[in-house]
Amino acid sequence: MKRSVSFQGELGAFSQVAAMSLAGEEATPVPLPAFQDVFESVVNGKCDAAVIPIENTLHGSIHENYDHLLRFDLVIRGETFVRIVHNLIAPPGVRFSAVRRIYSHPVALNQCRHFLEANPGCQKIPFYDTAGSVKMVIEEGLKDAAAIASGTAAEIYGAKILKKSIEDDRANYTRFFLLERPGNVAPEAPIQTNKYKTSVVFTVKNVPGALFKCLSAFALRDLNMTKIESRPLRGKPWEYLFYLDFLGHVEDKASRNALNHLGELADMLRVLGCYPAAR
Repeated sequence: MKRSVSFQGELGAFSQVAAMSLAGEEATPVPLPAFQDVFESVVNGKCDAAVIPIENTLHGSIHENYDHLLRFDLVIRGETFVRIVHNLIAPPGVRFSAVRRIYSHPVALNQCRHFLEANPGCQKIPFYDTAGSVKMVIEEGLKDAAAIASGTAAEIYGAKILKKSIEDDRANYTRFFLLERPGNVAPEAPIQTNKYKTSVVFTVKNVPGALFKCLSAFALRDLNMTKIESRPLRGKPWEYLFYLDFLGHVEDKASRNALNHLGELADMLRVLGCYPAAR
């Protein structure tokens, strides 16, 4: 039986590219309109897994999804990096010289500013989704419009790529997580534990040196912290949740000791997942 994997956006979104990478090409993609819908689809059992973006090298962290990681009882089982290649896509038969409107997600439009500035005759119009903008211009048969999206979107909707790779920065990558229900079997500790990554969230008392002491739990054991993100702690103004990623497997001795140490210092600690680190 095929596994189903949900993601935010329409078919052809960059999240679908990540979903197929993490869940396998044989998985059934399930597009949903909102990130919360994606999390709920796995919690309620309608989908076997979900793929969500967590950060982009240019745009930064997706804060909504950090909040959802704490709110929903799901486990991170994998990560991948997707190179974001933006293409100008139009219905078949539409020439670039005829394009007067360009639709896409606001983030994608922002990441293609140089191209848009070089073509002032084209009006940029924000849309809810990159792939959704391709779907719209095709379904409405627009003759003076194009969309910015992935090559996968062009293939799915039978559109034509007018201009390839129009993004400003080629070092544009998005990091994605694969999420599953906690009942699924976790991977066993491998020999090379440095090829695994562990993600946690914790809170500390609002006193001098509290965060420094928590981070020292990893520094003292030579564990490489690859990401730290703070989010407001609801109900406690000016206090924060800290999301942290480090290289190591939860069953590795150094990692286990660091987490035990952190647990003694933190007010709250939750392991969000242990998974193979993307390279």
